[in-house]
Amino acid sequence: MNNLTKRNPVLLIHGIWDTSAVFNPMTAYLSQRGLQVYSFDLIPNDGTIGLDILARQIAEFIDRTFTPEQHFDLVGFSMGGIVSRYYVQRLGGIDRVQRFITISSPHYGTLTAYSRMLPGYVQMRPGSSFLQDLNDDVTMLEKINFTSIWMSYDAMILPAHNSQMPVGKEIKKNVLFHHQMVKDMKVIQVIAEELEAPIGNRG
Repeated sequence: MNNLTKRNPVLLIHGIWDTSAVFNPMTAYLSQRGLQVYSFDLIPNDGTIGLDILARQIAEFIDRTFTPEQHFDLVGFSMGGIVSRYYVQRLGGIDRVQRFITISSPHYGTLTAYSRMLPGYVQMRPGSSFLQDLNDDVTMLEKINFTSIWMSYDAMILPAHNSQMPVGKEIKKNVLFHHQMVKDMKVIQVIAEELEAPIGNRG
């Protein structure tokens, strides 16, 4: 790692039906590399409230945990990536977050979101007004180190390419199952490398 790289604290945001425990392997690895890692549970985690409301929980956690001048890095898995995008793009996070990584997040929606008629599910459907609003000004993410990590065959994100983004850096890593994207060591190592990359260096 470049000695000039700024080591921000890292906040991990889990996905639907998950808790912060899903990040245990990643937290252990990043901590061993000297990073300060934080996570918390989004409540409720089942789609019964809107993702915009969950994003406010991120803002509240940040206000409780970090000083106003503290920059930090943000990692969101699956639904957590979309919740995190709302925080970054709509709740002022763009001025606090320096490195932002999404992992297998349905940036352009997923057909699996049609399985339930709940607010969070409706917002994650392809073409939803919620996602369209975020994607209309997706270029604002070019202001920070943004990385989207996705897999080609993802049973949770249908079609899988809806995890791709037109901005930032794209990394494709194929594992067997959706949840392995936050547990597979090769993926975790890539995430660590992105978190240790100098700000503004997208090479």
